[in-house]
Amino acid sequence: MQKYNLTRDQIKLIKGFQKNEITEYYIYSRLSRKMKNEKNAKTLQLIGYDEMRHYMFWKNFSGADIRPNRWKVFKFYWIARIFGITFGIKLMEKGEEGAQEAYIKACQFIPEAKQIVEDEDDHEKQLIEMLEEKKLEYVGSIVLGLNDALVELTGTLAGLTFALQNTRLIAIAGLITGIAASFSMAASEYLSTKSEGNGENALSSAIYTGIAYIFTVIVLILPYFLFTNYFVCLGLTMTFAVLVILFFNYYIAIAKDLNFRKRFWEMFIISMGVAALTFGIGYLIRVFLGIDV
Repeated sequence: MQKYNLTRDQIKLIKGFQKNEITEYYIYSRLSRKMKNEKNAKTLQLIGYDEMRHYMFWKNFSGADIRPNRWKVFKFYWIARIFGITFGIKLMEKGEEGAQEAYIKACQFIPEAKQIVEDEDDHEKQLIEMLEEKKLEYVGSIVLGLNDALVELTGTLAGLTFALQNTRLIAIAGLITGIAASFSMAASEYLSTKSEGNGENALSSAIYTGIAYIFTVIVLILPYFLFTNYFVCLGLTMTFAVLVILFFNYYIAIAKDLNFRKRFWEMFIISMGVAALTFGIGYLIRVFLGIDV
């Protein structure tokens, strides 16, 4: 390999590349040892080997051994373990997008780097797409459960808040409605999936839909069990609804390479629009029917 007379700043840049590559090597290696799925374990090992080859390539120019970023290893290892390997890895890779400018800069004084970096990055992307994660196979079912719960419960709670004006009654009514609706949605998803000729996944789809629905119900109703001011509860419920929409759409956007902003605003407008409409209906019902609880 050709030797270059590198400046101090250029060597510092290369050492930064080394640190990033050896850090990701440790992340992929640790994750591969925890995978029950043999295919995923092998894929993560291969990505780790790519990172080590990157590291060794840059070491030829820096001549230095660099230690990994232990905090980054810890952080992304546990993000991947908790939220899934696809999300964790793609989140980590997105965080490295800004490093492309630095790589382009390095290619100006080390021409060999261009082809190697391009080849290895393409290989890594191909390997990441090979990962199999069961929960991502049921994203449609999770979306169905979350979206339906957000739209129905935010609307129901908004309507009940003005109609009843009693947090305990609102919580009980909302909880009963939410639990009944979750069973209904799960059953509907089971029958729908089975009717499409996908009987093997029907039960799993129903379970994912039901769990997503129940989770959303608990989050949205919780303020009504904790506080007595029904307007405070409604405000917190709307805030939690936005946070659920924000987190879930961010998760899906990263894991499935989708447009986050478009998906977020679409779900936000639908959920908040229904909530505003039913809040108004609850007000009218209270006024015209003279309900006083």
